Amino acid sequence: MRIGIIGAGNVGGALASAATTAGHEVTVTAANQEHATKVAEQTGATVAANPAEAAQGAHVAVLAVPAAAAAEVLGQLGYAAVDGTVIVDVTNPLNDTYSDLTTSGTSHAEQLAAGAPQAKLVKAFNTILAPRLGNPNEDGQPLDGFYAGDDEAAKNTVAQLLGSLGFRPIDAGGLRMARSLEELGFLNISLNARNGWSWQSGWKLVGPTA
Repeated sequence: MRIGIIGAGNVGGALASAATTAGHEVTVTAANQEHATKVAEQTGATVAANPAEAAQGAHVAVLAVPAAAAAEVLGQLGYAAVDGTVIVDVTNPLNDTYSDLTTSGTSHAEQLAAGAPQAKLVKAFNTILAPRLGNPNEDGQPLDGFYAGDDEAAKNTVAQLLGSLGFRPIDAGGLRMARSLEELGFLNISLNARNGWSWQSGWKLVGPTA
């Protein structure tokens, strides 16, 4: 796939590395282009000048930016946000103290979708900690990659991407389920921060699923 990643922090950088390793064609951009250039040099990705350029012609555009900046960045994608490119929201809307989410009764992904109703938006990767994006297995089993959205074709694309990176794709349902995924991401972050864990924990649904 051709993947545009907007954001070159821990998540954006780790995702760029995992995606290029899996053979995808990756373009990365960031508010600080020095960070984007560094990630590109480390991963073999290509640098784009801005979000619209990163998303142009991409199968998937990833919003790997702070949640508070995601709506503005989505607006900068221009035509890419409505031309069939799948927009993946990987954010977790944490407050400034990391003690709660900034949303109530809805999800950040739903808020983004409401502001850009033509975008093919999928919530994914937010339940996976950055250090695990390139390390998707535990005890020989793939960790689960949950995703949610209202466009089935877009979700299929994201499922293929998750699978190509080594995760077991799990369809959580419509975009309303992004509320649960954001809480799940918040739980994983909180457990690591409160207990001094090594930021290596991941989610795996066990037991019969058929």
